[in-house]
Amino acid sequence: MHDFLEHCLRGTNYATGKTGTPLDFISFHAKGAPKFVDGHVQMGIANQLRAIDSGFEIVASYPELKNKPIVIGESDPDGCAACQGVQLGYRNTTMYSSYTAATFAREHELADKRGVNLDSALTWAFEFEDKPYFAGFRVLASNGIDLPVLNVFRMFSKMSGQRLGVESSGAVALETILKDGVRTRPDVSALASIDRNKLCVLVWHYHDDDVPGPNAEVELDLHDLPIKTAPAKLLQYRIDKDHSNAFTVWQQMGSPQQPTPEQYAQLETAGQLALIGPAEDVRIQDGKLALRIDMPRQAVALLVLQWN
Repeated sequence: MHDFLEHCLRGTNYATGKTGTPLDFISFHAKGAPKFVDGHVQMGIANQLRAIDSGFEIVASYPELKNKPIVIGESDPDGCAACQGVQLGYRNTTMYSSYTAATFAREHELADKRGVNLDSALTWAFEFEDKPYFAGFRVLASNGIDLPVLNVFRMFSKMSGQRLGVESSGAVALETILKDGVRTRPDVSALASIDRNKLCVLVWHYHDDDVPGPNAEVELDLHDLPIKTAPAKLLQYRIDKDHSNAFTVWQQMGSPQQPTPEQYAQLETAGQLALIGPAEDVRIQDGKLALRIDMPRQAVALLVLQWN
């Protein structure tokens, strides 16, 4: 990557004979490294984030590239979408969605740390025709049935405007994740945005090890809101075992490889981003609002607060 950037900035352009080649953006790949240990999947979030940090560090070493957009062209938990295996058992489950939420937020933190311009990140997923349902490939949907991970991207799409600062007593420190991953206590944190009269808070409860653990009792303390006192509407979207999750519904059906039309329709519905209950009436007081949610391990929640 150093050699490539050196060539583009200072090398001979063999099309023009002049020095330098225009760069519209800089792109590189970053992959995690899941394993199967002691009878369960163990994710390698540290590997992916270290790769991202290394790429950002290289770009930051060139002052003239400080504001150049960076696109992480493949940003995924592993390096082979077409491969199958027990170490890839995260793909159908909410482990994929919680990992994606935690990783994407840390990409922004790493960009801030290095002072570079992160423009976007892409998942490298495919469509595999004529394969069994939930066959274990890295996909966003299986035979047209959406996987939980697709719903975390749907959550991202509802966030807009300005990114806000978040502090969490349940977060694993960035430097710890880069060194060791999330191998002791779980990572419970959030990504937040505000756009005029809409505040979005994306919360995750993530751990590298796919093993049972207690729920996270999350207390959200929102303050310095741009409106002092007003009624507001609160929506909560959720990805967990029982929400936005066609895979668990398919398992409850007996894992049919030839679902009936009625079963297929049920799976299609279960694969959509789900709300927990109707909109809730809340009140912002003195620019503050306190909320509580209970989150299973590997769950992701999106809270959308809107006021007039």
